[in-house]
Amino acid sequence: MQQGQAEGVVSAMSQATDAEQAAQDLARQLLHPHLGFVLFFCSAEYDLQALGRALAQSFGGIRLAGCTSAGEITPNGYGRGCITAVGFDHRHFSIALELIDQMEHFSLIDAQQMVERLAGDCRSNSLAPIKGNSFALTLLDGLSSREEMVLAALSAALGDIPHFGGSAGDDNYLTHTHVYFNGEFHSGAAVVVLVNTWLDFEVFTTHHILPRAEKLVVTHADSPQRRVYELNAEPAAQEYARHIGVPVAQLDHRVFAAHPLAVRINEQYYVRAIQQVHEDLSLSFYCAVENGIVLTAMTPGPLLPNLHTLFDGLQARLGELLLTIGCDCFLRRLELEDDGSLEQIGAFLREQRVLGFNTYGEQFNGMHINQTFTGVAIARNRTRHGR
Repeated sequence: MQQGQAEGVVSAMSQATDAEQAAQDLARQLLHPHLGFVLFFCSAEYDLQALGRALAQSFGGIRLAGCTSAGEITPNGYGRGCITAVGFDHRHFSIALELIDQMEHFSLIDAQQMVERLAGDCRSNSLAPIKGNSFALTLLDGLSSREEMVLAALSAALGDIPHFGGSAGDDNYLTHTHVYFNGEFHSGAAVVVLVNTWLDFEVFTTHHILPRAEKLVVTHADSPQRRVYELNAEPAAQEYARHIGVPVAQLDHRVFAAHPLAVRINEQYYVRAIQQVHEDLSLSFYCAVENGIVLTAMTPGPLLPNLHTLFDGLQARLGELLLTIGCDCFLRRLELEDDGSLEQIGAFLREQRVLGFNTYGEQFNGMHINQTFTGVAIARNRTRHGR
């Protein structure tokens, strides 16, 4: 059954657990004569080898990109254990994509050459000038610990082109995350998608986390491993637990979601989410952490009013939204599951035509961030409506 259709974009989902059946479901909903590209997000519970083959077969020569998730945002709201996708009409979107298969060796020169190739591919469709009419999407292996390095190079190469993205998840197992390119799922890799369109759009990020008074200084860290051994010169997990009033033994994802830490850059706070506690009382983080940085204790504010403000602003600036691709941190989802508001927020996202996934980290204009809702809103072009 077709789940959602609008000018230039068609959204779809399948709850079939069999890989072949899921791919065929999506193809039935998305295939049309002008389909040029498909973006999808899927549960890591699928047989990924089988799903990769089935998607390539079901969509023939149409290019696809996607990744595994820590939960899906479907045309029906939040999903789990399913696959959700959006198809792009080539009359509205010129889309180019490439794989970074060795993230640890990706350099600024690699990024510059890649962006040149992507822009050249997009220009071949002659839709709109690249400058001012393009955005980039990055899908990164969420357990690679290489996001900051790749994003810094890409950001410099992209220049004025806004970009956003999400780190792949694996249904909260924290073992293997994958991105999809050219018929196969890859780990330790990233997919870069350049989207050129004459439709209006805006790349955004938002969060509902509010600062508290307490500060924690990173006094011993292994930056490449994103591991903090000491906060305020005390064992990191012990000091964190003391600050939030929770025994060390009870520290888990849900506690981390309810008691985040953030670094302040200018007037903005950017969450540095904790991934796990180790036996030596060190803490692993999802984002870069370094010796000497000051972390501010944060507390979640009301989430729904924050989303209302975001979408009210987007609609005021862009008009009616055709689609929003959303990268929603999985820690936000855990918070919603805990307070019983997952269905309510899912219904709101459905009304706003959001499609996306729960991530292990979000990317926004070169920054790797946590506990945010980050994405792109796409609307009709007011000056060219009716084309």
